[in-house]
Amino acid sequence: MRVALVTGGTAGIGAAVAEALQAAGYRVAANYGSNEAVAQAFAGRTGIPAFGWNVADPDACRQGVARVQAELGPVEVLVNNAGITRDAMLHKMSFEQWREVIDVNLGGCFNMCRAVIEGMRERRFGRIVNVGSVNGLSGQAGQCNYAATKAGLIGLTKSLALEGASRNITANVLAPGYTDTAMVGAVPPDALAQILKAVPAGRLATPGEVARGVVFLVADEAGFITGTTLSINGGKYMA
Repeated sequence: MRVALVTGGTAGIGAAVAEALQAAGYRVAANYGSNEAVAQAFAGRTGIPAFGWNVADPDACRQGVARVQAELGPVEVLVNNAGITRDAMLHKMSFEQWREVIDVNLGGCFNMCRAVIEGMRERRFGRIVNVGSVNGLSGQAGQCNYAATKAGLIGLTKSLALEGASRNITANVLAPGYTDTAMVGAVPPDALAQILKAVPAGRLATPGEVARGVVFLVADEAGFITGTTLSINGGKYMA
């Protein structure tokens, strides 16, 4: 049974991914950043163990992966889903708002990949999915920091795909559109209505629809799919 680790895996899209992988037969570990109550409720409901650490901290990532591997076995599937927003127009954005989003969304992906990649190379198997965003493809006003991280994931992933291909390690980006999660639920209703007008499907994605894409990309049978960006956005942006 392969071990899958999902960062930001106890709520929203990450929780849906963790549960979908569990249903597909993986032994799953879910990372969370700070919300202990939500994480423990998720673990109690699903039986998926939750491990807390900050993905922006390289040492915490190394130690966290070591804990997961000691309890469950080698991490063969990594889903980098952890991400935050600190929205502001660029002329009003603080350095702290910029840095925090870069450190978690992009730095966290590097830290986690770095913590597992040597083991994957030694075992000659690995599946990495980095969760991007439609806004990393199309841009979004008020999200220069967030869009930059999600666009950066694409370059990181393509490069990692080239490095891992000869050792049966794939790396892909999953780029969801607006999805029915707490993060999107915080968007003011008027703004959300305008967003939905730009979605040809006329609705938000469900977390389960996004999770289905992850299960597809990490399968053993998906070994010839690497360096790609899979968009699940209801037609909002077509590349």
